[in-house]
Amino acid sequence: MMDGPYFVLTLAAALGCGLMAGVFFAFSTSVMRTLGALPPAQGMAAMQKLNVLIVNPLFLAVFVGTAGLCAVVAVVTFVLWPDPGTLALLLGCALYLFGSFGVTVAANIPRNEALAKLDPEAPESVEPWRSYVREWTAWNHVRAVGALAGCAALVLGLTA
Repeated sequence: MMDGPYFVLTLAAALGCGLMAGVFFAFSTSVMRTLGALPPAQGMAAMQKLNVLIVNPLFLAVFVGTAGLCAVVAVVTFVLWPDPGTLALLLGCALYLFGSFGVTVAANIPRNEALAKLDPEAPESVEPWRSYVREWTAWNHVRAVGALAGCAALVLGLTA
């Protein structure tokens, strides 16, 4: 059974993954559905504001901090290979780093940046907004699954 700082770091990474999975789940099941159901100008303006306000110290501490923890846990786990649970730990770290953090950087942030350039009141912004909601939400589902699966794998690694 793992103990000491390695245990604490891994537990913190698992909790961070779980917390981020919850954030992404809430966005997919309620926030994006609500914004998509509003008149386009209102939904777009609300999402533009949300994209600004979510970049705050608390959110970034959990989102980026979890990525940092997963990176550290992965390095330590490679050093300890092939101790019990190391495969699950590496899988959990990879799921969060690539399936959640990486997807955010590669898919969600570029869409947010494109949305920021649109005028909510312009009629020509309606179709890009509809595409944004559909595509962003699909990638958000991927992030939610990546974070939740990462959490589960880390927990399994902790119990090995």
